[in-house]
This record gives sequence, structure tokens and C-alpha cells, in this order.
Amino acid sequence: MDKFQNKLNFNFSTNQQIIKKISFIDSFRGKWNLMEQKENNYLKELRRIATIESIGSSTRIEGVQLTDNEIKELLENIEITKLVTRDQQEVVGYFDVLEIIYESYPDIRISKNYIQQLHQRLLKYSDKDDRHRGNYKNLSNKVVANYPDGTQKVIFNTSEPHLVESEMNELIDWTNQELENNEIHQLIIIALFIYEFLSIHPFQDGNGRLSRLLTNLLLLKNDYLFIQYVSFENLIEQKKKTYYEALMDGQKDRNTENEKINAWVLFFLDSLETLIHRLEQKYDLFKSKGGYLSERQKKIMDFISSNQPIRLTDLVQSMPEISSHTLKKDLLYLKTEQFIDSIGKYKGTSYITKEK
Repeated sequence: MDKFQNKLNFNFSTNQQIIKKISFIDSFRGKWNLMEQKENNYLKELRRIATIESIGSSTRIEGVQLTDNEIKELLENIEITKLVTRDQQEVVGYFDVLEIIYESYPDIRISKNYIQQLHQRLLKYSDKDDRHRGNYKNLSNKVVANYPDGTQKVIFNTSEPHLVESEMNELIDWTNQELENNEIHQLIIIALFIYEFLSIHPFQDGNGRLSRLLTNLLLLKNDYLFIQYVSFENLIEQKKKTYYEALMDGQKDRNTENEKINAWVLFFLDSLETLIHRLEQKYDLFKSKGGYLSERQKKIMDFISSNQPIRLTDLVQSMPEISSHTLKKDLLYLKTEQFIDSIGKYKGTSYITKEK
């Protein structure tokens, strides 16, 4: 048994918990991926919200002070904003890499070059990281937890710089080989990769942020597409103490026969279960409230629901403050987005709400 698989040598009870959790997660993955192919309502807005939450939470874990609203405003004005503060630089760097992952994950390989390129992009705007971005560390570092009151706590020591290259190569090779072999479930492989990445801590700075970006990348590459629409990073921020404790549980026996990562694997799978429940609730809420419709479009939907079937002339009479041209465009949008159906043609067209 190789050194990685030895860390996965769990007892019967733990294995039963893992099987149950993976079964639930994979069942949802299948249903979600089918739904995503058929229906585009709400998903764009859910992803936008999740992106802001992910950027805010992941950077705040490392000490950034910006709120989600401040981050939203910064990103909306990104072209005209000069990135003066380190907080702004880290936020925009995280946004860039997350967008790259969302748009190009099928083409991003798990390799030394790609991981270093993502790190370089992550720290692209950070002035103080100019010398080491994209390169493995040359000084020892430690995993440090930052708490809201400003205190810090050393979580665990990490691999020495001279070991990083060989340990990362070994981890990358093992991960790719096991994903190809398909003998160990991919969620277990992903959990182990992230644990090992954080234990090695291969870069001088940015390891925590990059580990969470790589989590998204690995999940997407393995067809867990729902992760785009709910924030893993936000959950970790809320459960930061448990997150660090799960990592420490394995790390306390680092490089010994006793090193097991059962606590971390269970935390990882528990988190995915929680995220699924959150996503289901958010999705249902969006459907019930009209998703990402404007206030005017929601008003039109209410009118159609109460008076259907209706015609354009009915809307014009009911909402004289809005031009008929605008109302016609809204009706076309609502039909395109599958909120409403139309009956008839031309001036005789009527509209009714579409059953979801």
C-alpha cells in the first residue's frame, strides 16, 4: 500500500459514513446536471452570487477586511478602479482565477505548470508578491489561522522548501493516475489532494486561497458542476474552526504510519452535503420569487398570474407609466427565459404563466 492510500485506510464505521455521503452527493450531481442541461433560469444569478461569496470568504479567511457588498462594488468598477490596497489586489486576483476555472476547467490539467500559472495569476496584482509569484517557496512557512479579533494560531508546520518539488510531483502524479484508474472514488482523491497540498504548502504565500480554487477546479473537472452555484469558500469561512481542526487531526501524525485523514475526508463530504442543501433552498427560493427578474418584470409576472390570459394591450392599460415598447421587450424576455407561454400570433397573442 503506497503512502497516500495508507492515509485512507479507515475503519469500518468511517467507511460506511463515507459511502453514505458519497451516494447522496453523486445522486444529487446526476439530477443537477440533467436539470442544468434543460433549464437556464436562475443559474446565471446564482453563480454571480456564489462568485461574490467565494471571493469574499476565501480572501477574508486570509485576513482581507472587505465585505461582500464592497467586493461587488469593486468588481463592477474593476476597469476604472486603481488597485491601491492589498485587499483590493487579492480580491481581483481571486476573481480572475475563479473566472478562468469556470470558463476553462476542461482544459486545465492538474500539473506543476498549470498550478504555478494559477498561482501567478492569483497574485498578479499583489505588489509585495512580485518576487515569488508562480514559484515554489524558498523559505520555510507555516499554516496560520487568522481570527476576527486579530489573533493568529499556528495550525501546523509544512514541508521544507527543498522537499516541495519532489513532494508536489509525487502528489500530482498520484492524483492523475488514481483519477484515471477509477479505483478510488474521485471525491476521496480530491479530498486527499487538498489535504496534501495544504500540508506541503508549496508557495510562499497564497496557499490557502489556491487550495480552495483547486478544490473548485477538481470538482468541476470531475463533473460536480453544481459547485459553481453555491460557495464552498463561504461554508469554510463559517466553519473555520472545524476546518482547521479536521486538517490538524491528520497533520499531528504527519509523515508517520499513524497519519490518517478520516476527519478531513468526513469534513469535506459533510461540506458538500451542506452545500447541496443550501443550493436546493436557494434554487427553490429563486423560483418562487422570480429569480433574477427586475422589479418591473416581477410586476408584469404578478399581473399575468392574476389576470391570465392577457394581451399586450392589457399590460399597456394596466401600466401606463411604462412604454408599450418596453413592455413588449419584457414579454419577449419572459418567454425566452421560460417564465411565460404565448398563445396565438401577432396582435391576437395572449400570455399565460408557464408551469415550472
